[in-house]
Amino acid sequence: MLFAHDTELALIAAAALVNTDGSDGEGLPDVGALATFLDSYGWTGRHDGTEAELRSVRRLRPRLRPVWYEDEDGVVAIVNALLRESRALPQLVKHNDEPYHLHATPPDAPLAQRMAVEAAMAFADVVRSGELSRLRICDYPGCDNVLVDLSKNRSKRYCDAGCGNRAAVAAYRARRITPAPKR
Repeated sequence: MLFAHDTELALIAAAALVNTDGSDGEGLPDVGALATFLDSYGWTGRHDGTEAELRSVRRLRPRLRPVWYEDEDGVVAIVNALLRESRALPQLVKHNDEPYHLHATPPDAPLAQRMAVEAAMAFADVVRSGELSRLRICDYPGCDNVLVDLSKNRSKRYCDAGCGNRAAVAAYRARRITPAPKR
């Protein structure tokens, strides 16, 4: 494990959240989709299930996306702004049979605020570890999804939206069309 368990989960959830605002359309079309997203990534604490909450979460996405494009100083500025605006106060907590981990907002804080702070805390760990190169953009042509490369050999190139499979199929088809060299 490269980062603490909660950091890895927060990074993966942040990338998934950013990717819900992609070229393929709205990934969070309604409060039901938001509830499914929260369940998928193990979010605990307050969840109002309202349109206002959904709009707040949607407004967070364009604030997180630049983290994948900025240099270290730019990422630090984004992280510090998110933490400052939320008045984050890191504390060790334990719940749901998970070991102690950091939360920087109370469980009853608004969802978008908790999501922003969880992402900011995870990005802070990435910066502190000198691992910004693990935050990447999908290599598949035309895909602008973001990803977090948590592999040991830093080899993840494609997002989780099927781009790796599409690239493999395209490479296979290209090999099948190209005649084999004569011996």
